[in-house]
Amino acid sequence: MAGNEWIGGYLDAILDSGSGRDETKLAAAKIGAGRDAVTAAKYFVNEVTGHDDAALYRTWIKASATKYPQERGSRMEYLCWRIWHIARRKKQQALADHKLKQKDYIKRPSYHMEWDDAQRLARRHLERQRGAKEAADEMSCEDLSEGEKEKPDVASELPPIVEGNEIRLGKTSNETDPADQKKEKRLYIVLISMHGLVRGDNMELGRDSDTGGQVKYVVELARALALMPEVYRVDLLTRQICDPAVDYEYGDPTEMLTVRSYDDEVTESGESCGAYIVRIPCGPKEKYIRKELLWPYIQEFVDGALSHILNMARVLGDQINNGEAHVWPHVIHGHYADAGDSASLLSGALNVPMVLTGHSLGRNKLEQLLTQGRETQGNINATYKIMRRIEAEELSLDTAELVITSTRQEIEEQWGLYDGFNVKTERALRIRARRNISCHGRYMPRMVVIPPGMDFSNVVVQDAGDVVDDVDSLAFSNSDGSVTTPVSPRSDPPIWSEIMRFFTNPHKPMILVLARPDPKKNITSLLEAFGETRPLRDLANLVLIMGNRDDIDNMSGGNADVLVQVLKLIDKYDLYGQVAYPKHHRQSDVPEIYRLAAKTKGVFINPALVEPFGLTLIEAAAHGLPMVATKNGGPVDIQKTLSNGLLVDPHNQKEIADALFKLVSDRNLWIDCRRNGLKNIHLYSWPEHCRTYLSKIAQCRMRHPQWQNDNTVDENNDVESQGDSLRDVRDISLRLSLDGDKLNSGGSKSPADFLKALERYGVRDSNGDQVRPLRSMKSGSRLESMPESIKRSISGTSDKNSSHLSSSKVSLLRRRKKLIVIAVDSYNNAGQPNEMLLKTIKAVIKAQQSDSSQKQTGLVLSTALTSSEVQNLLNSAEIPMHEFDALIVSSGSELYYPSGGDDAGADLHADPDYDSHIDYRWGGDGLRKTLASIFTPEQNGEKKVERALAEDEERFNSHCLAYKVLKPQLAPSVDQIRLRLRQRGLRCHVMYCQNEAKMRVIPLLAARSQALRYLFVRWGLDVANMLVIVGETGDTDHEELLSGTHKTVIVKGAVTSGCDRLLRVASNYARGDVAPADGPYISTAETVDDVGAAVMKFTKSRM
Repeated sequence: MAGNEWIGGYLDAILDSGSGRDETKLAAAKIGAGRDAVTAAKYFVNEVTGHDDAALYRTWIKASATKYPQERGSRMEYLCWRIWHIARRKKQQALADHKLKQKDYIKRPSYHMEWDDAQRLARRHLERQRGAKEAADEMSCEDLSEGEKEKPDVASELPPIVEGNEIRLGKTSNETDPADQKKEKRLYIVLISMHGLVRGDNMELGRDSDTGGQVKYVVELARALALMPEVYRVDLLTRQICDPAVDYEYGDPTEMLTVRSYDDEVTESGESCGAYIVRIPCGPKEKYIRKELLWPYIQEFVDGALSHILNMARVLGDQINNGEAHVWPHVIHGHYADAGDSASLLSGALNVPMVLTGHSLGRNKLEQLLTQGRETQGNINATYKIMRRIEAEELSLDTAELVITSTRQEIEEQWGLYDGFNVKTERALRIRARRNISCHGRYMPRMVVIPPGMDFSNVVVQDAGDVVDDVDSLAFSNSDGSVTTPVSPRSDPPIWSEIMRFFTNPHKPMILVLARPDPKKNITSLLEAFGETRPLRDLANLVLIMGNRDDIDNMSGGNADVLVQVLKLIDKYDLYGQVAYPKHHRQSDVPEIYRLAAKTKGVFINPALVEPFGLTLIEAAAHGLPMVATKNGGPVDIQKTLSNGLLVDPHNQKEIADALFKLVSDRNLWIDCRRNGLKNIHLYSWPEHCRTYLSKIAQCRMRHPQWQNDNTVDENNDVESQGDSLRDVRDISLRLSLDGDKLNSGGSKSPADFLKALERYGVRDSNGDQVRPLRSMKSGSRLESMPESIKRSISGTSDKNSSHLSSSKVSLLRRRKKLIVIAVDSYNNAGQPNEMLLKTIKAVIKAQQSDSSQKQTGLVLSTALTSSEVQNLLNSAEIPMHEFDALIVSSGSELYYPSGGDDAGADLHADPDYDSHIDYRWGGDGLRKTLASIFTPEQNGEKKVERALAEDEERFNSHCLAYKVLKPQLAPSVDQIRLRLRQRGLRCHVMYCQNEAKMRVIPLLAARSQALRYLFVRWGLDVANMLVIVGETGDTDHEELLSGTHKTVIVKGAVTSGCDRLLRVASNYARGDVAPADGPYISTAETVDDVGAAVMKFTKSRM
């Protein structure tokens, strides 16, 4: 050990950090055996810290190579304590996590056990395998013949067909080429990209982590799609931002994008034709917030977007179909998790296909952060809201018809991590669907690879020969980049001098980086590789274009940390005069920056840890720049197509430096890579992308709102509804009471009383302003002159045998301007409604009846009770059924319209359109069978295992599977059940209700919150004109009713206990990530008695 006193320090550090004696002896034996410094360094750092910290062990190597023993010993001692501190901190964190897990274990022993990362991944992998196996077993032998079992899917899109350097996806048997069809300009496409600063020109790319390549991509996609001959209009929906700290343009409600056409012909089109950015207000009105804070406002965005789409569908129907039919969106395309969540809700409300592009995925990011070991999952979730993001991506997979990816790697290695997607199961389901074989209710979205496009019309590249100042340049003469023509030389752009002022020798080749200062972009590793490789430093300059900044202190934490580290590394390696890092650049400067790098025979590099696609690589290739790129993600496919550079391991700094040096120093290699890139770049043009895009979405199952009984009734129709007529009678009774009559304001009790009142005071006209005395009419015409609904009330008859909605009901709902929704989940311990629910209903009805404008305000009851239970409840309290315009029952799986009458069973009419609306992807019997196997407890030897759930067949309906909760303490949480169903390809909503006494499984498009949006789409009752009354807690779908543009009143004390405990495990996201705690749309009522005041305020408010 002599001369190696630092080893003792490391051994002490290992002992103090908790490693065993055997490991210490092994370490000493390895050192004694003469291991080299690199191996020893790596071994000890990994042993103590638990992960491969490359920077730490490189520092150790340098310290161990110090010439003077005393200095070497001091530096080694410092490193020993540094590593020991890391180990101790990790040990303390692990202990804290263990205590938290133990606490959670004690609280919920059956289903809430948490394991360390390795056990978590292993368990998840086993569960995924089990789900896939069960799905395969249930879809196997009985349906496929022997030949079909072994026959491969020759028409599958997996894998792609490779033709030369171009990757083309294989065509399916039912795929049609848009070129083979007559292209009529009729399509309306909706794109959604919520976060970041989105505008058509002068995009502030790199300003922050939310305004990057995705913003540029969606804007150019919208513009390119609008130029296709079959597309009439494209709307890009984003968030409206009125923050004084950003440009006023981000607050404009609408911005037009399209200014030209691919075709030479100018076709006539309506005034709404083209591409538009539409900004929807949501969240803090005057504050620009990062994407991680947008989650509580998703439903608010959805309601605003739904209002815009409905209005646009009507306008486009007038322009395209001459007003005969609405033009519904062809697809709704969500970009990133937040927009995917929004698109899934909009798709469900409108019943139109949804398309998803993930851009970057939460599970992949979470696994990388956990692998690094620098943050716990709790800290990661707090910073990035990662669990909320992952659930949004899972919800998007539930709804999406099509998922568009940029690369094959994204499908297999990133989407493959999700519960809702399995490559093998998806392929098997697709084969069965094509052969019309039952999939037993299972579904997985189809995934296709469509690389992003690029507009080449403004690209100027230098001549491919020797690059000198006086040669002619080349420009692409068409939009798809297939033809180049010479252009005259131009003066140097200002951005060139801004960059070159940093360099001592500006004539050296430039290594160009164009990325925001985000840790995952790995800029610091590139800088270290450059600084430590003297030959590379001597040969080239480094240009770091890291967005725009004014003051580092005012930047977000992650970006500021990267920039500070960059400045420190420049100082550490003394790179002044060799590295440029300008503070500002405009979007229009980016092509000139590429051109400058190509002019110096430079190289473009993307060293990101993982790059979903790499649009900057396409841009660089279009300007004649060879590339060095990460081998993780999209660059692999780009290199296969363009063959214009080298791929490297982003964690290996030597490999990065060697690749850069090779490209810069080898003239022939540089020219070959440049030539290949320019030759093949047209494969990434926007016209090519859009043609493929439209051909793929044409294969989606086209659906849009279609009503079986679309009784078109004018809003001013004279026909009155049952509810309105009976309210007229109550008005008469009220006047009688005021005149001293014995009749009370609640109305008459019998048909005879009705007739007496009408005999004396008359019938109100349809406009509600004049009263015609009945006694003045001839006896034979008295009954005929009454509204039809009052005739039925007097005679005691109803249209109970009618299977369709009456036109009077249509007229009623279309005339409503406001809607009050009672959604108070107040139940006793047995799951039966208690007095607080009835007290709330009575308070609302009383407040509504006292309002003179009550005809404009409708009333809806939304509950987990079945229709028969609701009727019994109202009858027990003597509340007439006709007080309600609609009943949303069985947790949103059924929608009924009461029409009056004494017989409660005859008063309800189911909405057949709602039944067909929510039938999408409903598993039915296959889902029931799978749930039976999931809920059957596994035997633990001879010990009897109690069952937590059992079927409740009395409460089943065609779109609801009902279960009794026998043992709430043993019941799995909603997210655990949903996980197991997704792994088996089953898509639905699971919710506990009635104070943990019941559980409902309903279709994907069914929910109490979505039923309100259905009323908006079906009857024009704007969600913004609704008042939703809820308790402080409730069923597990309670939080979905809190957020949106509707007004929400939370009644304190109305609900004493709910089902929140069974919604999510403790490590998942919180309610605050779904709905805001407060805001302009949320108010509270201290008691049930205060509800009436809130209702009065709502009914009298102006819309």
